[in-house]
Amino acid sequence: MNKKIGFIGAGKMAQAMIEGILKSKIIPKENMIASAKSISTVDKIKTNYLIAATNNNLEVARGADILFLAVKPNQYTEVIGEIKNELNQDCIIITIAAGITLEDIDNAFGIRMKAVRTMPNTPSLVGEGMCAICPNNRLSEEDVLMVERLFNTFSKTERLEENLMDAVPAISGSSPAYVYLLIEAMADGGVMQGIPRDKAYRLAAQAVLGAAKMVLETESHPGKLKDDVCTPGGATIDAVAVLEKKQFRGSILSAMESCTEKVKSLK
Repeated sequence: MNKKIGFIGAGKMAQAMIEGILKSKIIPKENMIASAKSISTVDKIKTNYLIAATNNNLEVARGADILFLAVKPNQYTEVIGEIKNELNQDCIIITIAAGITLEDIDNAFGIRMKAVRTMPNTPSLVGEGMCAICPNNRLSEEDVLMVERLFNTFSKTERLEENLMDAVPAISGSSPAYVYLLIEAMADGGVMQGIPRDKAYRLAAQAVLGAAKMVLETESHPGKLKDDVCTPGGATIDAVAVLEKKQFRGSILSAMESCTEKVKSLK
């Protein structure tokens, strides 16, 4: 892929993306550049990834074929105002912030750019991310496939209509935090029974990983997979019954609803 890729913002998510793209070798490192406010971050990018890095956003914007805006939501207007006159109008803009709509991008640029609204998650740091993407209608199918190819270097992708994007943080963007709570609680339960903590974390984390893989690879309904583990009169169904009595599912649904409402309030 002979494209020039720019990142404005070089935090953990941007670094996960940069690492995944570089490992895939679909873009030569000479074609990548990133910017960050902190000189220490600029130096880290240069040292760790051997790509160009700067604290000047204009250097990143000029000549970029694909530009990732990897900054906080409240910085988008300022950053776009700084770079909008330096961009090739055929450049593809990729956003990764919750609550930033395609219309927001149009308004900030003052013209209709090719733009893709995305919502990646932190497991991208280990190459197991999940990212919803929503391109505007200025992108060709070839453009969208190119964007998906980049994201597939560090995550799986799912195309969604924009009216569904505000729901994505609750189900895949923020949800790793719920799972970490679950793993921590499971490990605590193991420690209560005498299992050493390091072993308890590995046992719990691998069980969650394996369960997720069962859902993805068997394509069976999660309810069926749950039933398969629950022997009549056994220990598992006792545990499941307690979770149901304690409103385990209801708590998750309430958390997701709260997350979605917060995302909508960010606009």
